Amino acid sequence: MHTLPDDEAETQYLGQFIPLHYHHNMLSDSNRMESFKAAIDYAVFEGAKVLELGGGTGVLSHFAAAKAGKVWCVEFNPVLVAEARRLLALNPHGNKVEVVHADALEYLPPEPVDIVICEMIHAAMLREKQIEVIESFKTRYRQRFGDKLPLFIPTAVIMAVQPVQQDYHFSGYYAPIIQFQRVFGEHTATTALAEPQTYSILDLSLPASREISWQGSFVIASDGNINALRFFTKNVLAIDTQNSSTIDWVIDYLVLPLRQPIAARAGDVLDISFQYEAGGSIRSLENSIHAALRSAAP
Repeated sequence: MHTLPDDEAETQYLGQFIPLHYHHNMLSDSNRMESFKAAIDYAVFEGAKVLELGGGTGVLSHFAAAKAGKVWCVEFNPVLVAEARRLLALNPHGNKVEVVHADALEYLPPEPVDIVICEMIHAAMLREKQIEVIESFKTRYRQRFGDKLPLFIPTAVIMAVQPVQQDYHFSGYYAPIIQFQRVFGEHTATTALAEPQTYSILDLSLPASREISWQGSFVIASDGNINALRFFTKNVLAIDTQNSSTIDWVIDYLVLPLRQPIAARAGDVLDISFQYEAGGSIRSLENSIHAALRSAAP
């Protein structure tokens, strides 16, 4: 039996397009929706020109159209193009939004814009093409319109990692699997064994490399069995300079099992390293993780 490489296998599994029902379900994610609504309402000014790359159902373009003079909503999936047009027609200001059937990696608006919204985001910046699309856009936009770039939503991404003890027993069935955890959920099967550490900060207004690598150390806080790493991804959607605050969106936590669990005691030091590409597969990150313990005991 032929086995595909991890990245190729995941690409084929995802297909070219995320299914429509997945986009419909995202409309019910109040964590995502309210965060973006607040950021867009803060950042978009009256009469602004806005571009959304990867528009999906058109909801973020709808938020922008409340104040914007014109919105271009770019979507590559023809099913979603039709759906966005249908839904926007049912909502106020839908006439301000032009849904464009085009590839976000290639499209440029017909004139300069003030704000670019792009939500192609996954945990740890994996799987989706946020960085690739934004970097391609910045290069092509400068070539056509000059050096002044529009404001980006999100404007930055902060990622952190934490060693945990994860219970992988499911009704008596042991399965060390990749898991996602809701941000505001109660995760009784997960025990944090050290404080999270930031491993990457991406400012999307600056050149951002797809190569992400990190090595660091954790002091273990309590005895436990380190068998997983939990990854956190916080998107800084907008910076409120008047109140010295940010409007953020923290997406679901990603929990990756370690190949070999490590028994640790309080005070031990855990050395961690990993490397991967933004937009790469979850397996590519999982397979790159190296973990080693330095015992504090004599």
